[in-house]
Amino acid sequence: MPELPEVETTRTGLAPHVQGRHVRAVVLRRPDLRWPIPAEVADLLPGQRILAVRRRAKYLLLDTAAGSALLHLGMSGSLRVLPASTPVRDHDHVDFVLDGSRPGSKRVLRFNDPRRFGCLLWQPPGETHALLQGLGPEPLSDDFDGDHLFARSRGRSAPVKAFLMDQRIVVGVGNIYAAEALHAAGISPLRAAGRVSRERYRLLAGEVRRILDHAIRRGGTTLRDFLAPDGAPGYFEQELSAYGRGGEPCPRCGRPLRQAAIGQRATVWCGRCQR
Repeated sequence: MPELPEVETTRTGLAPHVQGRHVRAVVLRRPDLRWPIPAEVADLLPGQRILAVRRRAKYLLLDTAAGSALLHLGMSGSLRVLPASTPVRDHDHVDFVLDGSRPGSKRVLRFNDPRRFGCLLWQPPGETHALLQGLGPEPLSDDFDGDHLFARSRGRSAPVKAFLMDQRIVVGVGNIYAAEALHAAGISPLRAAGRVSRERYRLLAGEVRRILDHAIRRGGTTLRDFLAPDGAPGYFEQELSAYGRGGEPCPRCGRPLRQAAIGQRATVWCGRCQR
C-alpha cells in the first residue's frame, strides 16, 4: 500500500496539472471500487473547478465548490494525468475529463486500480467524511512532536511500533517509516509505548519528521505497484536501514537484524542498537 510520501508525491505531481481546471465529465467504468462510488461524484463534479488538491493522511481530496472527491489508492492504485486520447487499459476504472487551456490540450485524470482496494467517495462542503474523523495530527505539522507522543502513550502496554502506526495518534506513519524511525532513534519496536521516556519520544518524533521529509524529496519508496503521476520512480527504497532487511547486517553495528511479526506486520530491528 502506498505510504504517506508516495501519496504526497502523487498530490504534488497532480496539483500543477489539475488545480484550477474544470471537470467537464466523469467517466465511471464500474459502479464501485472498495466501496460503491456515490452518485454525487458523477452528478455534482462535472462543471466544477478544482480549487485545490489536498492530502489528509493517505487520502487525496479534489476540492470544488460543490464538495470534494475523496480518493485512496489502496494497494495498487495510481492517478495519472494523460491526453484525453490515451487508450483505456485494463483496470482504468475512472476518468475525470478536464478542460484544456488550448485546442487539443484536453486531459484526463485517470484512476487505475487493479486490485480495487482503493476508493472514490464524496465529502460535502463544510463536512468531514467519516473516514477522516478521529485522525491524529499530520507528522509534518506543528501539532506533532515528542510531547504529543509522550502524552498519548501514558499507560499503554502495546508495542511502540503499533502505537506509532495508530492513525488516531499520528497519521501516515506506516510500516516502512515506523521501522526506519525506530531504528534511527534506537528504540526497540517491542518496547511498551508507555515505557518510552519523553526525551526518547522527542528523538523519535524528530526522526519521523526527518525520514518522511527526506522520503518525500526522494519520491517515496516505489514499492510494489506504485506509480507517481509522471511515472518517475522513487529512490528512498535504496536507502532503507531496517525495513525489509531482516538477517542483513545492521548499518550501525553489523549485527544481523532481527525480524518478527508485530500486529501481523513484518518488523525488523537491531537487538543491539535498539532498546
